[in-house]
Amino acid sequence: MADLSRYGPWAVVAGGSEGVGAEFAFQLADAGINLVLIARKPGPLAATADSCRARGVEVRTLELDLVDDDAVARVIEITADVEVGLLIYNAGANTCSEHFLDGDLADFARVIDLNIGTMLALVQHFGRPMRERRRGGILMVGSMAGYLGSMRHSVYGGVKAFGRIFAESLWLELREYNVDVLELVLGVTRTPAMERVGLNFNVSGMRVAEPADVAREGLQQLSNGPVYVAGGNADDVARRNDPDRAKVVLGTHRFMEKLLGAPGSRPNER
Repeated sequence: MADLSRYGPWAVVAGGSEGVGAEFAFQLADAGINLVLIARKPGPLAATADSCRARGVEVRTLELDLVDDDAVARVIEITADVEVGLLIYNAGANTCSEHFLDGDLADFARVIDLNIGTMLALVQHFGRPMRERRRGGILMVGSMAGYLGSMRHSVYGGVKAFGRIFAESLWLELREYNVDVLELVLGVTRTPAMERVGLNFNVSGMRVAEPADVAREGLQQLSNGPVYVAGGNADDVARRNDPDRAKVVLGTHRFMEKLLGAPGSRPNER
């Protein structure tokens, strides 16, 4: 594990109750970094917090939906008296998997708010003092979905593409201030959320990553931004950049049908 001490004494993990977010929390706790864990589900949030406290660090929890009107204000309030040296934004699942013309714009707006609006607000709030201190880290969890269009993920793929370009730009702006920025791009990952929706993890030739492994990769690569593709998926991402977009999109569409069990409507791989 990389030396994470320069990212202390506190880290904020948005989406820190289970799956990859919980693994970030465990590994940071093992490194002696205190935690503010934010998530919607009280049960998993409390369990993860207790496990981190047992590792000897201080933990604060905040149960909320990050698209609520007062979400950012509540995060700011609970962290007002601590020095946050690391922000991990792991909250960015697809919450609307409808065909675009059939979905409700308000539902698509929640996808945008979660993946763009709230993320930008928290990055700006915690990033400014990091820049002043000339020390810190910002890790945003992205998705391979941001590299190409996909049915039922028109908005989600778009916000994930935005996240990657934003991370690259922020990395340029902050590198002279010794603040690390990384977009950690995930493919199919065996998280509790993906298991609950019945994702088909047995598609031939598909790589399935484990949450602990991708969290470890992200923390190890945090100083090597702006983008790191986790889970051994770098070659697949390179293929998704092929200039023949019709070939890439149609080919991946067939794969996605197998993964998601078409024609059902399920969240995208993270």
